[in-house]
Amino acid sequence: MFKGAIFDLDGVIVDTVPLHFKAWKRMFGEYGHDFFMDDYIKYVDGKPRVEGVRAILTELGEQEIIEAGNSKQSYFLEYLEKEPIVIFEAAVRLVKELRSKGIKLAVASSSKNATRILKKIDLLDFFDVNVSGGDFKRGKPDPEIFLFAALKMGLRPEECVVFEDSSSGVEAAFRGGFFCVGIDRHDRLEAMGHANIIVKGLDEISFEELVVVTDDF
Repeated sequence: MFKGAIFDLDGVIVDTVPLHFKAWKRMFGEYGHDFFMDDYIKYVDGKPRVEGVRAILTELGEQEIIEAGNSKQSYFLEYLEKEPIVIFEAAVRLVKELRSKGIKLAVASSSKNATRILKKIDLLDFFDVNVSGGDFKRGKPDPEIFLFAALKMGLRPEECVVFEDSSSGVEAAFRGGFFCVGIDRHDRLEAMGHANIIVKGLDEISFEELVVVTDDF
């Protein structure tokens, strides 16, 4: 039976995508670039901030890229402070169910805002491990973030289930040797790639079902 669960944050537990998108669009607009949701999905979603900047603002030098990323971060924090966070209640229920069954829990987010967000929604104390943007060097689809989370829980990859909604996150889980539940909220089935199972939302899966589907992994 699996012993650990690793949750991405944005798009899995909370929906901060609208806030991130507004912040990215505002920042890129200052550099004369249009920015659309397709760009968000292709170049930014699930990746460290600097990588997202670098993918679009190819004309900038490294220091300018860092400055642009800092601008995006300041805009996001502005929106985060002023606007409510949408919480996926089914994800919260699953987190609490898994904890009640003795499963170790980790959050693994490319965002450096993970702790701030988890505190705001009163969920931080439910997780044994919190791995965020400052804890690793290589962003998704590199599996480093998930491997580090598993290591901090004292578990092997094959003992953990990863919950992801981005193509880069699903790929990272696959490369790391994890069982992956892909969450396809926006009918982008192709983005789920190597996910072992695909759901529309976490109301479609339970502890008992996870035990069954991971049994032969």
